[in-house]
Amino acid sequence: MSFEEEWSAARATASSQVAMRLNQAPADPGGGTGGADLALDQDQIGAVGSEAYKLHTRLQTDGKHAATATTEAAGALTREGFASGAALLKANSVWESQVKTLVAACANISNGLNYSLSSHAKDEQQLHADFTASAIDKYLT
Repeated sequence: MSFEEEWSAARATASSQVAMRLNQAPADPGGGTGGADLALDQDQIGAVGSEAYKLHTRLQTDGKHAATATTEAAGALTREGFASGAALLKANSVWESQVKTLVAACANISNGLNYSLSSHAKDEQQLHADFTASAIDKYLT
């Protein structure tokens, strides 16, 4: 079986498993009513956002630590007439592009979760103010 055939089969299997998970909810293992299928508190969201920020920060430096050595090796190979020098430069370019994409994704996750926490806190304050005002109105009328 060629790589392409094997890769297509793996993708098809993974795709069908994801579709199956998305099309059905698992039974509630706790025996409860199963009212909510997603429950996160602010601490959990904050922890995920913090880890995304840490990964973002580390990727910015650690994702580039081999760039100089790779460029030098590619140059040396090219000077000696090896075609692998150009291939190594291309691989390094693709690597750098992928690291930039991953860094941007981590930033989006971190910023999005921070925004969600902030937005939720503001919504909670507004709801509290509205309920407090409606309770006051009840006693004033």
